[in-house]
Amino acid sequence: MLYKLGSVLIDQGRYKAAEDVIRRLIESHESQSGNNGNDVDTLRALYLLGRVLDCQGLHMKAERLHRRVLTGRAKMLGVEHPDMLTSVDTLGLVLKRQGKYEEAEAMQRRALEGREKVLGVEHPDTLTSVNNLGLVLERQGKYEEAEAMHRRALQGYEKVLGVEHSYTLTSVNNLGLVLKGQGKYEEAEAMQRRALEGREKVLGVEHLDTLTSMTNMASTF
Repeated sequence: MLYKLGSVLIDQGRYKAAEDVIRRLIESHESQSGNNGNDVDTLRALYLLGRVLDCQGLHMKAERLHRRVLTGRAKMLGVEHPDMLTSVDTLGLVLKRQGKYEEAEAMQRRALEGREKVLGVEHPDTLTSVNNLGLVLERQGKYEEAEAMHRRALQGYEKVLGVEHSYTLTSVNNLGLVLKGQGKYEEAEAMQRRALEGREKVLGVEHLDTLTSMTNMASTF
């Protein structure tokens, strides 16, 4: 229940409250396990703590936690376990936010290859890795490859999750951004309009993602 509560609080953007709950969860696991936190459940809680620290901008602390979780999961679960691949993907995101783009790209490629092998090319987690690889490629100015990744992610999300799912709309938004970066403004505007209209309908006009789409539209204009 504490794990679920922490996850919900993160999704609501209540990061300090989430951190308090997660730290309580970690203390409970460590006191019960008696093995210094080297068990699957504690690593799961530490992963969640890494997420909430990253959301608060504490990227270096988040990186250390995610590396610890990655090492622990590799030892206990194996390098191809879905939870292990999630850790690889998440560490890649944290590295990207610190501007460590080459290492982030390597992590995202590793996560993508693993998920394609273990989960299949159309699994939502695989498509998330496609999207995340596109993001780090864009940050490095590799726009053509980034565009290809985002188009692949978008097509996959539309097929698997539907055109109005929040992941699909995020993919539309990301494709719009990489098109703008290449000076393809008309197509970028069309993507941003689609993302904005979809988010207004699905999430509401005051949701953070909707407001982000408004900002991206303004930037494209």
